[in-house]
This record gives sequence, C-alpha cells and structure tokens, in this order.
Amino acid sequence: KFVLYTLFGSVLLLVGVFAVVAAAGTSDLVTLTAPNGGAAPGLTRGTQLAAFILLAVAFAVKSPLWPLHTWLPDAHTEAPTVGSVILAGVLLKMGTYGLIRIAVGVLPDAAARAAPVLGVLAVAAIIVGSLVCLAQTELKRLIAYSSVGHMGFVLLGIATVNATGIQAALIGNIAHGIITGLLFFLAGAIKDRAHTGELADLGGLRERAPALAGILGFAAIASLGLPGLAGVWGEAFAVVAAVRNEGPLWTVLAVLAAVGGALTAAYFLRLLRRVTHGP
Repeated sequence: KFVLYTLFGSVLLLVGVFAVVAAAGTSDLVTLTAPNGGAAPGLTRGTQLAAFILLAVAFAVKSPLWPLHTWLPDAHTEAPTVGSVILAGVLLKMGTYGLIRIAVGVLPDAAARAAPVLGVLAVAAIIVGSLVCLAQTELKRLIAYSSVGHMGFVLLGIATVNATGIQAALIGNIAHGIITGLLFFLAGAIKDRAHTGELADLGGLRERAPALAGILGFAAIASLGLPGLAGVWGEAFAVVAAVRNEGPLWTVLAVLAAVGGALTAAYFLRLLRRVTHGP
C-alpha cells in the first residue's frame, strides 16, 4: 500500500515538474522563484493551475494530507521503530517542504487561486485526524493518526499564502518531526517491554517505568501544544495567519482549526490517562 501510494505521488510529481520545465524553459529554482510579478517566465495561468494541481496532489500523498493519508497508519503500525521515526521525521517533511518550495514558490498565482480549497482540506485533516485519534485503541496507530492532524495545521499555514502562515508551516514542520519522532521512539520502547501496543493493556506505566512515563508525558504535552514547548508555535500561528487573511471562510477555518487543537489535547490526555495513570 505504501509503495503504491508513493509511486502514484512520484509519477504525478514527475509530470508536474516536466510541465513546469517545458513551459518555463528552465529547471533552475532560483530563476523560477525570482520575484517577477507572481508568475514564472513562460507560464500561463492555465498551465500554472494544471501544474499546481499535479504538484499539490503529489506532495499531498507524501505529506500525507487528508484524504490521501490512508497509507500512513498501516505503514507506521507495521514498520519497526526506526522506520516509523524516519517516516515521521523525513518523508512527511519532504512533502510539506516541497509544497512550500516548489508548488507555492514556483506557482504563486495558482497557489493563491487554490488557497480556499487547500484551507478546507487542511481543516478537514485536523478535525478528522483528531476524531479518529479519540477512537484509537493502539499506541502506534494513535500517534500515526495524530500526524494527519498536525500536517493539517502545516497545510493551513501554507494555504494562507502569507508570510505568517508560511513561517508557521515551517516551524510546525520542524517541531512535528522532532516531537513525533520522539513519540515513536517511546512507543517502540514501551512495546519492546510490554510486548503490546494496546492502550487497555498498558496501564500503570508510571509505577512500572516512571522515567519512561515521564518522557512520554513530556512528549505528549509538547505534541498537544502546551505553550512554551515547540508544538504550539506552528499551530497557533497557522490559526493567526488564517484570521489575518480575513473573509468569512478563513474566519470559520481558523475557528474549526482551534477546535481541532482542543481535540488534540483531548486525545493525548486520554492517552496519558490510559497508559501512565491507568490501573
């Protein structure tokens, strides 16, 4: 499933890159992203939009963004711990970084036209990812689905296409890679000792392994966005960037994203209650 999804995304990425290079006559990113009135040389509005759709879908598979995320929980659950960390810390980041550097950077006009659609998809990812996490009973699957919600905040920042949103997306990208990498290392350490990832069977970690429970608590509150830790800045300023865009749609998206942030806190606190404080 992972191979098929990734191959599909890579083919679309290749076609999108060929479309841009053929129309612009160059593949030099510095030339393609130079300030020149909002469009790369030689790219018509129609070509820009077609190429942006191809690139956006390709990077959406890599990130992964809802609704092209279904490979992620299965890949994370079946992968060894190091595989999960590499997926969370490297591959997912490549998708959102490529969306910023190539899709938005080279095709800013098309990005601005597609921004409302990207914003709606981003908020859907935040809400759906959070609700699915609230229903999860397995540790690695819960952390995997949390990545869908966090990547939704990154996409929301990108979709605003303003300086605050892009900076929020980059900060969120880096923070997510570090925090979720730590969470997967901890999930692997817990499964190695307990031989299970089922939340119902992992109660009492605070008594059995207090140091492990403490680090898990720290990583979980960082991921849920406790002010002062890395997880809050990208998410908070993605919402701020959406509000700054003005208009009823962006205001509604900002409110829903903030609700999604509250749901993120709910499922991580549920995780800690089950695993560290449970009987």
